Amino acid sequence: MTATQRANAREISAAAEKPRRILAVDYGRKRIGLALSDELGLTAQPLGTLVRMNRQKDLSRLREACRTHGVTHIIVGHPLHMTGEAGEMANEAARFAARIEKEIGIDVELVDERLTSWEAAQTVAETRPSARRKREPLDDVAAAILLRDYLEQTRGRAHGAAAEKD
Repeated sequence: MTATQRANAREISAAAEKPRRILAVDYGRKRIGLALSDELGLTAQPLGTLVRMNRQKDLSRLREACRTHGVTHIIVGHPLHMTGEAGEMANEAARFAARIEKEIGIDVELVDERLTSWEAAQTVAETRPSARRKREPLDDVAAAILLRDYLEQTRGRAHGAAAEKD
């Protein structure tokens, strides 16, 4: 780990004394959707959509979001094909996740995101019909759905492990 990475990790660790949160990233070539968990890891809320600039600026904005919100874990959507195979976008997302982990110094996990964009479009169509007509980006809503599903799966695994101990 380089001196810069150690310094970033210390700053983020200091921020982690605030409530601990998980950041979800919906990676795209034009936009990056973000969502944030609550301190207890129970809920997921859209945080916003970043318009892509360049790799360095994108990572800088992600680093700042992590510092501001006390993020201790990041999940990045892995857009696999319905068959489960990784295509070009899945490979790009994996490279982006590796770069986040290397540059920001926080553990990053790839999470299957199949159908999150479709579910985001359905959710927004039901709750904000005018948003679909205006073609507003759904990236942050897709990230929130990805995070919600991840939190539910994590709680399910923890509950299952606790039940096995009993």
